[in-house]
Amino acid sequence: MNHTGNVGAPLPQPPSQPPPLPPAPPRGGPLVLRVSRRVLWVGTAAVPLHNIAWVDAFRLKPDWGAAFLRFLKWLFGAVLVYVVINYADGGDARLGENGSPAVVVFLIGLFITLTELFSSKKPVLVVEMNSGSRVIVTLPTVDELRQIAGRIVDAIDNPAAEFTAIVQQFNSRHTNNYGPVINMTGGRENTGFKL
Repeated sequence: MNHTGNVGAPLPQPPSQPPPLPPAPPRGGPLVLRVSRRVLWVGTAAVPLHNIAWVDAFRLKPDWGAAFLRFLKWLFGAVLVYVVINYADGGDARLGENGSPAVVVFLIGLFITLTELFSSKKPVLVVEMNSGSRVIVTLPTVDELRQIAGRIVDAIDNPAAEFTAIVQQFNSRHTNNYGPVINMTGGRENTGFKL
């Protein structure tokens, strides 16, 4: 007899508590990516393996359209600075004279845009969930990221698989990063994860 007065196997014990979460990493710093108990942990963010829609490692191309829009914003800023200075000088300001602030603003915007566009393509590992949310991390080479992607896919098929890897947080002005690594897309009034 068991403690309930019935004949049979004893009741199963509740699962032990999961390990405490690590502190949030510094922005852009190293990040622990780990699969444990059918959950993919990326820093402090947890993704159930059964919720993963796809995993891919590739080199991220620069977004020329977004870069062009940012350049137009810098150009608008330069024109605005010129108009303000011209108004303050009574209409006597000359473009390019004595290191005009408008020219300086324009050149800074051009430099930032060109640097972003012609920098090397960044290798990224993207894990997308069924909801459309994405986890994006990076490492110096695509080969390292492909190995991690393969291990994640193996963990989806193999419930006993567990592993840990150190990756880098992916930071970009093109993504909406909520918390350490989550990029939320779609939905209305989406505020992301509250960590």
